[in-house]
Amino acid sequence: MNPFGTALHAFFYKCLSFFVSSPNSLFGMGNPLLDISAEVDKDFLDKFGLKPNNAILADESHKALFEELIGKFPAEYHAGGATQNSIRVAQWMIQKPEKVGTFFGCIGKDKFGDILKKKALEGKVDAHYYEQEEEPTGTCAVCITGDKRSLVANLAAANAYKKDKHLDLEENWALVEKAKVYYIAGFFLTVSLESILKVAKHAAENNKVFCLNLAAPFISQFFKDGLMQVMPYVDVLFGNETEAAEFGKAQEFETEDVEELAKKAQALPKENTKRPRVVVFTQGKENTIVAQSDNKIDTFPVLKIDPKDIVDTNGAGDAFVGGFLSQLVQEKPLERSVEAGHYSANVVIRRSGCTFPEKPEFH
Repeated sequence: MNPFGTALHAFFYKCLSFFVSSPNSLFGMGNPLLDISAEVDKDFLDKFGLKPNNAILADESHKALFEELIGKFPAEYHAGGATQNSIRVAQWMIQKPEKVGTFFGCIGKDKFGDILKKKALEGKVDAHYYEQEEEPTGTCAVCITGDKRSLVANLAAANAYKKDKHLDLEENWALVEKAKVYYIAGFFLTVSLESILKVAKHAAENNKVFCLNLAAPFISQFFKDGLMQVMPYVDVLFGNETEAAEFGKAQEFETEDVEELAKKAQALPKENTKRPRVVVFTQGKENTIVAQSDNKIDTFPVLKIDPKDIVDTNGAGDAFVGGFLSQLVQEKPLERSVEAGHYSANVVIRRSGCTFPEKPEFH
């Protein structure tokens, strides 16, 4: 029995019938960061005012955090940044052809920037970075306590992305036009709203699929205006239960029920009415909630995992989105996208950082 019903099948096949998994058909734009990951203790979190399962931007109070993280705990370095992670996972799930995923973001001309370029190359992602010398490549402290993670992002170069210096260039915009599916995490709202809107409007005007992630509670709290400027263009909205609750609070939805929050987010005004919005909210080990048109909710159980097999949940959300996008761009039904998201997340949480084996075993 198809849990989505024939109507949703028909909708998605109709919308995606012209899609092929060809080079540059999936486009991502965001903050490329080098993750510095370590298992820490509660005292470390308390010292820097951090909460488990949260993400914030670094400020003056976090100046010593990065040095202490490296000096006090055994740290690992991984290519990071939410959108870049998801594009890397999508490409890993697709395998061939290479460079289905395109990624734009800003880095510094430095050692960390070179590492990110190398990782993109290894991951077969077609990364086109805006490289500048004023700011160093951004970093993200990934502070792990048990199966929870607290992220502190020092955007640095990532915050220096310029629409007129990169996105507007003819050769770069040609790559945007080549894509059929677009994905941007809400974190990029803090960097270049005008770049997001240019891409989102292009998607709506050409009946392509634009996807956005709520990313972190602080986005709904402090970047609400920018978020709601982009929302009418969003065809697929991602988030977890914490982000959904904060979004609901900011929108005065007057409910904390995740299914109701998904329904209300789905019903927000939309620019391209040819595509009903789909809202996908994950809930850790609990069922994933999917809201679609006609007030319809579907729930999907995640893959079971023994808690002792969980190494690092940092990349779980990014991996879920990457798996989802890998099927979306290949014309697969929506439930298949959710299954791929669950599979990718299940693989990544067994490893350190948003990393994965050479090939997926998703059939």
